Amino acid sequence: MMKLKIDRRGFLQKSAAIGIAGGVAGKSVLAQENSKDKNKKVLFVHGGWEGHEPLLCRDIFVPWIRQQGFEVIVSNTLDSYLDEALMSSLDLVVQVWTMGEISKDQSKGLRRAILSGVGLAGWHGGLGDSFRQDVKYQYMVGGQWVAHPGGVIDHRVNITDHEDPITRGLDDFAMHSEQYYMHVDPNVKVLATTTFSDENDPWIRGSVIPVVWKKIHGKGRVFYTSLGHVAADFDVPQARAIVERGILWAAQSKYEETPNLVSPVYPMI
Repeated sequence: MMKLKIDRRGFLQKSAAIGIAGGVAGKSVLAQENSKDKNKKVLFVHGGWEGHEPLLCRDIFVPWIRQQGFEVIVSNTLDSYLDEALMSSLDLVVQVWTMGEISKDQSKGLRRAILSGVGLAGWHGGLGDSFRQDVKYQYMVGGQWVAHPGGVIDHRVNITDHEDPITRGLDDFAMHSEQYYMHVDPNVKVLATTTFSDENDPWIRGSVIPVVWKKIHGKGRVFYTSLGHVAADFDVPQARAIVERGILWAAQSKYEETPNLVSPVYPMI
């Protein structure tokens, strides 16, 4: 299969100049290069709890993904994961589905696709609080929501990796939204974090929790950010740029070598 030739530095410079300075993340050089080589196929699955505004988020990101030259299939049923022919034909799954129930076969269909090299991308509860009873799903995503002390509050997002294509060129920024406290796989590659105060739960003062990460599951790339409680959160240029860049990164699973992102955080004996 043809390898894509991508100038990542050019992509980041242009996306930073157009996307952040202009207030809206624009079409990137990376996407333009990708569309020349292959019309990638993306499955966008939405549903679950309506409080996370899956339809409004769909209407933000589906048109943008199509603008990148990708073919987008929009689905409001988890039964899409049962279609083995469809799943094997994909380059990426974007999921926006909160507090739902997934059958064993649906979960297996999704996980099989990601293991084979299909990418997976999502945000907030749409990926990190989707199926609370499915630990195999959580193992794939790399984390699970457990609390948001204080509900919608002011907090900061701190960029911790200024070299990664998803966060390069971005500075720390403020959010007025849910600050997700998550249980996270210690081996994910963390790109941004947030620090909790003692205003709501004093015992977690100073806790640093990942906000943006990426990982590998089998051969598939997995991108996640806890940003995006409601669609208006993506009016923050950095929040939207992170999701768009994460989507583009995850869509490369079948076209680039699988990176080793395991980085143990505990001392090795």
